[in-house]
Amino acid sequence: MGARIVVITGASSGIGAAVAVLLASRGDSVVLAARRQEALDEVAARCQGRALPVVADVTKRSDVRHVVDETLAKFGRIDVWINNVGQGITRNPSELTDEDIDFMMQVNVKSSLYGIQDVLPHFKARGAGHIINVSSMLGRVPFAVIRSAYCGAKHFLNALTATLREELQETHPGIAVSLVSPPVVRTDFGLNARHGGPDSRQFPMSQSPEEVAAVIASVIDSRIPDAYTMPGSQERVAAYFASIGADPKQS
Repeated sequence: MGARIVVITGASSGIGAAVAVLLASRGDSVVLAARRQEALDEVAARCQGRALPVVADVTKRSDVRHVVDETLAKFGRIDVWINNVGQGITRNPSELTDEDIDFMMQVNVKSSLYGIQDVLPHFKARGAGHIINVSSMLGRVPFAVIRSAYCGAKHFLNALTATLREELQETHPGIAVSLVSPPVVRTDFGLNARHGGPDSRQFPMSQSPEEVAAVIASVIDSRIPDAYTMPGSQERVAAYFASIGADPKQS
């Protein structure tokens, strides 16, 4: 396939910025959606003239609609939509407030839902398209107690992704839906968590944004439904569920 038109939310830093730069380097046009104009402009400057920055808060449905409209006005089509916005939290489950839960759902689930629902009419009209939701290993296994509500939100996103895929396979098989699950990524994620938190760069078994971006680019090419960005992650998830489902009489 030739050059694609790819919308990336959360594109002002971290994984989103790395994906934008990589895709632009191979000839794709990228639409960068995030809240910070200056940061977006800096990323766009690294995209070899192939980036359209659009200031938007994708936790607001009207802003997501604006991103769709701006993209179609500029390029006439969208080939891939990457829901990459996310934010963590540092709070044990016994301490969570209503506001914590609402915030986690708005940022990590509703932002993706808005992207899905606003790009789908265009994809359905074309009979083609690709939605990629960036989740987390914590959406597979709740390893981190302090990330309690984030784990729950990413579990929700995983379920939304799987059920959307089933829905579209029945009616619009030309639209692919993929889930990407990174481990800890060396970004400002930890520092930007709700209630603060440890720096993600200090954790072992982490990846760079560029490593994750390379996997996302391969998912665009292959359209596979599910991808882990670190080797061995799938086995780690399987081992976790095998251990919690073990018969205590046999252990």
